[in-house]
Formats: sequence, C-alpha cells, structure tokens
Amino acid sequence: MNRSIKKVAILGSGIMGSRIACHFANIGVDVLLLDIAPKELTAEETAKGLSLTHPLVKNRIVNLAFQQTLKSKPASLYVSDFAKRIKLGNFDDNLQDIASADWIMEVIVENLDIKKSLFEKVDAIRTKGTLISSNTSGIPIHLMAEGRSDDFQKHFCGTHFFNPPRYLRLLEIIPTPQTSPDVIQFLLRFGQTNLGKTTVLCKDTPAFIANRIGVYSMMQTMKVVEELGLTVEQVDKLTSKVVGRPKSGTFRLSDVVGLDTTVHVANNLYKAVANDESKDIFILPKMLQKLMENKWLGDKTGQGFYKKTKNAQGKTEILSLDLQTFEYRAAQKVSFETLDRSKAIDSLPKRFEILLAGKDLAGEFYRRTILDGFRYASHRIPEIADDLVKIDQAICAGFGWEMGIFETWDALGVQKGLDLMHENGMEAAAWVVEMVQKGFTSFYKNEGGKRLYYDLTSKNYRAIEGIENQIFLSSLKPDKIVYQNDDATIVDLGDDIICLEFHSKMNTMGQGVLEGIQKAIDLAEKNYRGLVIGNEGVEAFSAGANLGMLFMFAANQEFDEVNNMIAVFQNTMMRVRYSSIPVVVAPHTLALGGGCEISLHADRLVAHAETYMGLVEVGVGLIPAGGGTKEMAMRMGDARQSGDVELNRLQQAFMNIATAKVSTSAYEAKEMNYIRPFDRIVLNRSQLIAEAKREALALADAGYVQKQQRSDVWVEGKQGLALFKAGIFSMKMGNYISEHDSLIANKLAYAICGGDLDSPQMVTEQYLLDLEREAFLSLSGEKKTLERISSLLNGGKPPRN
Repeated sequence: MNRSIKKVAILGSGIMGSRIACHFANIGVDVLLLDIAPKELTAEETAKGLSLTHPLVKNRIVNLAFQQTLKSKPASLYVSDFAKRIKLGNFDDNLQDIASADWIMEVIVENLDIKKSLFEKVDAIRTKGTLISSNTSGIPIHLMAEGRSDDFQKHFCGTHFFNPPRYLRLLEIIPTPQTSPDVIQFLLRFGQTNLGKTTVLCKDTPAFIANRIGVYSMMQTMKVVEELGLTVEQVDKLTSKVVGRPKSGTFRLSDVVGLDTTVHVANNLYKAVANDESKDIFILPKMLQKLMENKWLGDKTGQGFYKKTKNAQGKTEILSLDLQTFEYRAAQKVSFETLDRSKAIDSLPKRFEILLAGKDLAGEFYRRTILDGFRYASHRIPEIADDLVKIDQAICAGFGWEMGIFETWDALGVQKGLDLMHENGMEAAAWVVEMVQKGFTSFYKNEGGKRLYYDLTSKNYRAIEGIENQIFLSSLKPDKIVYQNDDATIVDLGDDIICLEFHSKMNTMGQGVLEGIQKAIDLAEKNYRGLVIGNEGVEAFSAGANLGMLFMFAANQEFDEVNNMIAVFQNTMMRVRYSSIPVVVAPHTLALGGGCEISLHADRLVAHAETYMGLVEVGVGLIPAGGGTKEMAMRMGDARQSGDVELNRLQQAFMNIATAKVSTSAYEAKEMNYIRPFDRIVLNRSQLIAEAKREALALADAGYVQKQQRSDVWVEGKQGLALFKAGIFSMKMGNYISEHDSLIANKLAYAICGGDLDSPQMVTEQYLLDLEREAFLSLSGEKKTLERISSLLNGGKPPRN
C-alpha cells in the first residue's frame, strides 16, 4: 500500500517520548504527545483551588516533561518554532485522538503488564492499518503483542530509537513473526530517508544489537581496567578519538548516559542470555557495584566517575574518581608510549596496528579489549544478526564509533587478528576461520563502486542492502579518482558529475584545497556536466581557512603576500559562483568561515540537517573576506528589493557575523540567511553526496547557463553605517566589548554597508570584495589580532583582548 505519515501519536512523555516527539516535529509531522493524568494534587495546585479534573492538572505531567525537554541541551528541535507541531494531552481525555494517527508509538515505563494494558486500550481505538510500535529496549517485542487483534499484530513491531533521538543515528527495527513484511520495509525506508536514521533490522533477542555489543564492550573494558589498575583518565583517553570513538571515552559516556541505565541493561542481559559463552562479563564489576551503593549515578546525581565542583577561587573544576580509594582527586595527565607513537598516524585504520602492538599498559589494554570485541561479535552471528553489516551499522550509529568491529578487524587484517587472538587465548567463531580458509581475506571490499561484505549464508561477497540510494566516496576510490593532491581529491561520481573532496586537517581550506577547487572547476567545465563539493569528514565539512600561513605572513609584515592570499581565496569563491557548470555544495557538521563562504557561493546547497554554519572570523580579530561579507550584503540588499525592511535585515546579518554566531542546525542556518529557500536540507548524512549529485544533474538537465557578476548590489552607505556605529559605541561604553572588538566591528560595518557612500545605491560585487579585503588586510596587521590567531593555532581559545 502507498503509506504516508502525517500524524504520529507518542504515548509517554518522559525523556525519550518527548525527544522522539521533537524529532518527528523536526521532519514536519504533526505530533500528539500523551501521558497519564495525575492522581494527586500538588501543594501549589491545592493552593490555587484546582481540582484533579482541571485541564492544567490533568496535563501537568506531559506539560512539565515537554518543557524540560525544550530547555535541555543540546536542543531536541532544529528550531524552537517547530514545537508548534506538537499537541499535548493525557490518556484520560485524549487517547481517543489516536484514531487519526498514522503511527502510534508507545514509550512508557519498562513494565510488560502496564504496556499490555495500554495496548489493549489502543487496539480498541486505533484505525485499522495504523502502524503501532514500542520503543522498549529491554522487553521482548513479541510478548507485548500477545492477545491483540490480528490487524494490530500485523502492524506492530519494535522501533528502538537511541537517546538523544535527534543526534544519534540508530533506529533498530524489531519485528515479531506476525509483523507484515510491507510494514518492515516501510519502517526501514521511512526511518532512513525521512527520519535520517541508520535503520537496522534486528532479531528479537535481549537488548537487540547495539546495546548487546556496546554494553558488553563497556563491561569488558571496566573489568580489564580493574585487572590492569588503570585510572579513569587513562581509560577515557585510550577509548576516545584515538580509536575513532566519542571524545568522552568510556567513563565520561557512562556518566552522561547514567550509570543506573548501564547497570539496568547489564543486569537484564545477565539474566536473559543463558547461551552466551561470555555472559559472566555482564556481572557488575566492583567499581559499578560501589558506585550504585553510593548512588553516584553520573551527571544526574552530580557525581559518578567524575565530579564537577568549585575550588577556593570559585572556579569550576572536574575531579576524577580514584578507582583504588574511591575518593575524588584532580585529573592527572595521561601519557603512554603507544599513544605517542600513534600521533603521527592521521589515518584511523592504519592506527590500529600500532595500538595493538604496544609494549606498555596501553598496548595490553587494547589487546584485551579490541581483540575480545572481535571475538565476541563474531560469536553473535547469527544469534543477534544474520550478517556482520548489521552489527557494524548498529554499533557505529548507536554508540558513535567511526569504524565498526569488523571494519576495524579488516584494518588490522583478518588473519593477523586471528593470530593475535590465538596468542592472547581467544578464539573467533568458526565461520571466520572457514572464511579465511576459503580464501576470503577481508570482511568487506569495494568492487565496481559498490561496498560488498562477506555473507555467511552464501559464503561469498554480496552487496550491502539498503544503501542503493547512497554514494560513498571511500567505496569509489581509488578506481574513480580523477585528480589528487595532499589536501583534496576529485572523484568521478558517474553520469558526468565529479566530486571534490577535502581531506586536510579538519578540512581547513589552505592552498591545496583552493588548488583542488580550481582544478575541479577546470575539469568540469571541459569534460563534465557538473561539480559536487562534499566530503565524508566526521567532524567537519570545513572548519574554515588555514590560518597558519596567514599568521606567518602577517607576523612578518609581508602584507603583499597576505593581500595575494585573500585575493586568491576570493577569486576561487567567485569561480564557484560563476563557472559554466552547476556547482552544488554539500555541507555537514561544521561549516565555519571559509566552509560557510564556499557554501554561500554555491549554485545550490544540499545541506545535512546537522550543519553548524557560521562566519566566525571576528573571533580571531578578522572579518569574512572570502566573499562572505559581500554575500550577506548582497542577500540583504536583494531582500530589500523584495519589500523587506532593509536595515532590520542588514542589522541581523551584521550581528550574526559580529558575534560569530553559528547555527545549531541547517534549519537555523536558513533563518540566518546562510541557506536559501530553494536550497535543500537532507536528514540522512549517508545520502548527502547522492542527493547533491542529483541536484547537479537536475540543474544541468534544466539547461544551466553561466551567470554574470553583478553590478546591481544595493547597499545602505552612511545610513546603515551610522546605525551600526552608534550601536558599537554603546557596546564599547558599556564595557560589553573591548577596544579591539570595537575596531573589528567598525571595519565590518564599513564593508557590509558599502562604505560611507552619501546615500543608498547600487554597487558592484567587486567593489564589495575590495572593501572586505581591505578590512581584512588592515586587521591582519593588528597586534591583538595576531595574539588571537596565535592562541587558536596553539590549541587555546582566542583571548578577548
């Protein structure tokens, strides 16, 4: 059937329920969020003379939960206005309203009897054919559907979101034997495309896939820590970015999630996995037992493995738990020879060989945890998943790992992994040994631009299902590389579209990236129909311009070189705008400074929803000079011609730049006028390159015509400049900004207003580019600007000098 989701009913408004409701609102769906009505009045309600039947009382639980969610950080909504899409109510008065919902999702307390009681009421109200699911993480899905109607069971399954639902990409789909195949396929597709999730089909086994593997990893890590006598800080360093996992590390992550949550899952797993050869790992280690006894549950109780406190000077300090004395102490610096050796290796896959070969405690830790992770995951197939892809997808999307377990094993080498495991008293599942004996030397391989994996059933490689609409640059390389330098690669995407990929540190835009952009446009204009600028960076699309060379030239007062650098950057951005082929830019994560400016000059943006975009040069004592100031002046001038109040709009653009404001989502970037109404926002990061290619082809097919530089840009001149100068003076007099901040803001005002022209008038783009370049050049010679840049380059924050 042709199913669409226009309205969702969420039953249960706790942390998960409210946040899931917010994410459905993010994608434009109307949401009905319900919870129980209170059985008793609060003292405040009694004092007001309210009764249990009063609407404010009956909706107290849902109202309070929802307001707490709206205040929580990071935000659950892309923009606060999306909250209007969520209607609140209670089970007594509003449960009947679920009859108009296309999808009903239960997110109440983890109690089977209570869930079944609610589902009995839902079954009597829901419209036949309506999807019904549970977000449970610990109760077998099939048990909840017992006794329900045939239509209910046909349309029922588990849909397990990970918290926070907006940010964590995993959505586990857990059907029962009665769930319709059409329902399963719809949920897999809707979750991936509409909700932006990595949707993984799971078996109805304890904790499903991600928590089974992830919690095992955490418990095994803690037991190895106790045996080796490692500290909290050491372990969090060893289990963070160096191995491609969240920078929080194991113990900090436990504090954030809540130790009671980890303990609850571990205890349930120990009871439920009778046939797991490693079930004893789920017995709580001594450190967790002690923390639970003390009720030190992490952030929710103010202390866990870490404790935030204030010192004698009133400054906030983070103390670490000493796992030997169970007292808190100042954090200690972490140093291991193995980590020092790995620093020179930027490639995460290549790093694992060094880490596992370490002769110190760090190397021992890695051998006992990473190798055991290989062993454990191999034995879980086919128990929890029929193929290795699902395990890798679940652990990456659910726990934020950059590489899955089998991907990591591939990076080390399958045979080498087997040898190391054997040396350390571990044995992989028989199917891995059989795979190697049959001559298959890796779990994954790229072939013909496709990503293949070893399938246990066919005992051969097969294409990964569910990613047909996705393009992975890593799968296309090296066969499809057209050009490459140290910082950029041009990849043939097929259909006469090429893609320019950055791969400098944090994808900063230095000489190599700029050369790559120019080369890509040259090639596209000669031999292709369009260009996509995008990459698969984990942390940043681009963190901005590379300031190292600028600092060197400016510190040595080589201002002709600085001027030339700015001119080259501006000319490159203008080539993006005025090439003879369509250029589509696909930003994601951080798109700062130059990363924002190249986005502003694209023919079309296809941005990931989680794009944090901003012109942030003011923070280092400069103004945007890669066309960013010019572009915002131009956009505000165009808005004026559309009948908008020009000074209000211009002031908003000025303040966004002057305060180095960064959007908290692509939708907020649209409100900031960095993303235009006709640009696209994509929720699934994995589909970004493919969607950008589709846009480039559409522009080419529509008969793309090269644009001409504009000479009709409306600027405000002295009229706008006077307004901004008055505001800057007031901020300076009130000590809200420093003398240097005032200088930068005045330079910005001059550039964005088109200088001190006697009256508002039309100017050329080049005129505005010259103004921003002049401002940038003069500021680069300021001592306080150099101090800010130096601090940033040395790993600190720019001073507010």
